[in-house]
Amino acid sequence: MNERASIADDQRDGWFDALRHRLLTTFLRPTARPLGWGIVVATGFIVAETLVVLYLTRVAPENAFGAIFLLGVLVISAGWGFGLAIATSIVSALVYLSFHLDGVTAALTVFLPVALLANVLAGQARLRALEAEQRRREAAALATQQEALRRVATLVARGAEPAVVYPVTVTELARGLDVDHVTLVRFDDDDHCTVLAAHDRPGRETLQVGERLRIDGDSITRRIRDTGGTARLDGYSDLTGTVAVRMRGLGLRSGAGAPVTVDGAPRGALMVGSVQAGPMPDGTEQRVCDFADLVATAISNAETRAELRASRARVVAAADQARRGFERDLHDGAQQRIVALGLGLRTIEASVPPEDVTVRKQLDNVINGLADLYTNLQELSRGIHPAILSKGGLGPALRALGRRSVVPASVKVDLDRRFPEPVEVAAYYVVAEAMTNAAKHAQAEGIVIQVGLVDDELCIEVADDGVGGASSAGGGSGIIGLRDRVEAVSGRLEVSSPLGEGTTVTASIPVAVDEPERQPERAAAS
Repeated sequence: MNERASIADDQRDGWFDALRHRLLTTFLRPTARPLGWGIVVATGFIVAETLVVLYLTRVAPENAFGAIFLLGVLVISAGWGFGLAIATSIVSALVYLSFHLDGVTAALTVFLPVALLANVLAGQARLRALEAEQRRREAAALATQQEALRRVATLVARGAEPAVVYPVTVTELARGLDVDHVTLVRFDDDDHCTVLAAHDRPGRETLQVGERLRIDGDSITRRIRDTGGTARLDGYSDLTGTVAVRMRGLGLRSGAGAPVTVDGAPRGALMVGSVQAGPMPDGTEQRVCDFADLVATAISNAETRAELRASRARVVAAADQARRGFERDLHDGAQQRIVALGLGLRTIEASVPPEDVTVRKQLDNVINGLADLYTNLQELSRGIHPAILSKGGLGPALRALGRRSVVPASVKVDLDRRFPEPVEVAAYYVVAEAMTNAAKHAQAEGIVIQVGLVDDELCIEVADDGVGGASSAGGGSGIIGLRDRVEAVSGRLEVSSPLGEGTTVTASIPVAVDEPERQPERAAAS
C-alpha cells in the first residue's frame, strides 16, 4: 500500500510540475511573441480595461480604479518586448488620466513608476525563464545522448558482432545529437576508406554501405586518419578531394568527427554532418568520440574472441594430431608386435608333446592373455582416435559407437557428404562423451542419437531416459572439454537435464570452418 501511495504521489507531483511548466511557458515566454500580436493584445486589454473602469466609475465614482490598468501592462511585459511594454504603460497612464484629470500627480508618481517597475521585473523574469529553458533543453539533450550511448553500450557489452553494432551506432548517434548525417568508415591500406554504416534524415540521399572513397584533398576523414585525433570542418564549399565533393553532394555544410582507435591506431572514423549554415555546436567532437570508443571496443572484443577461438582450435588440432599419432603407433607397433608374439607362441605350443599338459596349459593362458591385451589396446586406440572416423566419415563412426554402447542406442544419421576434419572430430566426441556419461551416471535404459544438417550447421542431439540432474553450467571435465572443443570450431553446446527427466546434449557446429591460423586475420578484416 505504501509503495502504491508513493507511486501515486510521484505521478501527481509530475502532473503538477508539467502543468506549472505549461502555465509558465504560456504567460512568461523566454522569447517574445510577434510584435503584431502584441499590439492587438495590448489594444484589446486597454479597450477592455476602459470599459470596465467606465462601468465601475458609475457604481463608485469616488474610486480611481488605477490598478485595473496595470493588468494589461503586466501581460504585455510578460509576453512581449520591453518597448511594447513601455508603450502600453504610457497609453494606460494616459487613459487613466482621462478618467481622473485631477490625478496627474498620482499618475506620474504612482501609476507610471509601478508600470515601469512591472516592465523591469517582467524582463528579469523573462531572462530567468530563458536561462531555465536553456538549461532544460541542455538537460534533455544530454539525457537523450546518454540514453543513446547506453543502448549502444548494452549491445557491445552483450558481445554483439561489429557488423551488428555499426548500424545501431550511427542511428543512435544521429538521434542522440539530432544531426542530419552520420557516417562510419574504415581506413583501407590503399588511401581509400570504406563506408561501414551511414544514416541520414528520411528523404535525403545517403552513402551506401560498402562504398569506397579515395582519401585525398582535405576532409574530416583525411584529418582524422593523419592525426589520429578529433577534427571538425566549418564549411565544405572551398575544399577539394573525393570525400569533400561527396559531402557537398549530400548537401552538408559542416561536420565533425572522431577516430575509431584500436590498439593505439586509428582504424576508421565516425563523423557527423549538418545541412544548416554555420559550424557544428561546440563539444560535438567529444560527444562523437564517446560513440567511436564503443565501436572500437566492439572491434577489439571481436578480434579478441577470434584470436581465442583460433588459439583454442590450434590446441585442439594439435591434440587430435597427437592422438592420431598414438593410434597409429599402437596399431603399427604394439598391436602388430602382440599378434606376432601370439603366432610365435602358437608355433611353440604346437611343438610341445601332447602328454606335457602343464606346459601346454601355461602357453595357452599366455596366448589368451595376449589376445585380451590386443583387444584392450584396440579399444584404447579407438578411444584415442577412431580410425573409422578418418576412413569412413562421421556416419559409420557414430554407428560403430552405437553398436559398442553398453546402453542400447538408436542412431539416426542423415548426412550425405563428408565435412572438414575438425567438425567431424568435434561431433564424434560430443556423441562419445554423452554416451559415456549416460552409461556411467544416468542409469539410462536407452539412448537416442540424431545427427543431421540444418542450414549449413551440423546439428547433434544425444538424449537418454536416465535420472537427469546433470550440471549444465560447469559440468565435469568431460563437458568442459567438449564445450571447448565445440566452441573451437565456432559451435555451441547445450546440456538440458531436468531432474528425473533424462539428459539431452545438443550441439550445433558450422560445417564451414576456417583454418586456425587464418581466423584472427579474417575477424580483424571484418
